[in-house]
Amino acid sequence: MAGHSKFKNIMHRKGKQDKARAKIFTKIAREITVAAKSGLPDPAMNPKLRLALQSARAENMPKDNIERAIKKASGADAEDIEPIRYEGYGPGGVAVIVETLTDNRNRTSAAVRAAFSKHGGNLGSTGAVAHMFDHVGEVAYPPEAGSADKILEAAIEAGADDAVSDDDGHLITTSFDNLGTVAGALEEALGEPKSVKAVWRPNLTSELDEDKAGTVLKLIDVLEDDDDVQSVYANFDISDEIMEKLMAE
Repeated sequence: MAGHSKFKNIMHRKGKQDKARAKIFTKIAREITVAAKSGLPDPAMNPKLRLALQSARAENMPKDNIERAIKKASGADAEDIEPIRYEGYGPGGVAVIVETLTDNRNRTSAAVRAAFSKHGGNLGSTGAVAHMFDHVGEVAYPPEAGSADKILEAAIEAGADDAVSDDDGHLITTSFDNLGTVAGALEEALGEPKSVKAVWRPNLTSELDEDKAGTVLKLIDVLEDDDDVQSVYANFDISDEIMEKLMAE
């Protein structure tokens, strides 16, 4: 329970989820296009596309948006988009991983580097902080999906590694390589998930004071606001008291 709560604290975004919904659709559409372009347009034969489509359904992405994203991969004007992962340190030595999809490596690198520099951090080389994280898959369900015992049983049957339940819902963890298979099995047993995603989960965290916490959250907000940035992960932990102060500002 503590690890789950701590991770939610780490990934907290100060209530910006609703405001960023359109941006979420744009980023998922890009994931779908890249996945479709990298293999067959049939999700049954393309694990990356199947995972991207699961993420789209979990976010209630309109069917038309999904179809356009898939068609875009085979169009004559299909963008040459590549995934790039950036790693660095924020204030207080916080480790940060930034996953991007970009059609202009120079533009994205400059924007990410500028964000780190402006907020008291520095960009490192790929692999600089990845060892402080575990690359895993997560499938989330709302509380009404079932009891903790029901979810745990379904997770075991699906081949997941762990399942944690609390008042906010259920979080099922699996290896990154098995995410697509596990998510599919869970969907058959429990219905549509709340979210399906591959994440970098910290295996150690840094406690931050109020000053550094505020700066780190600003850094992450700036990075996430960039159209080329898909996801941002960091290994900080912030106390509930400090988080309440920051949210009140």
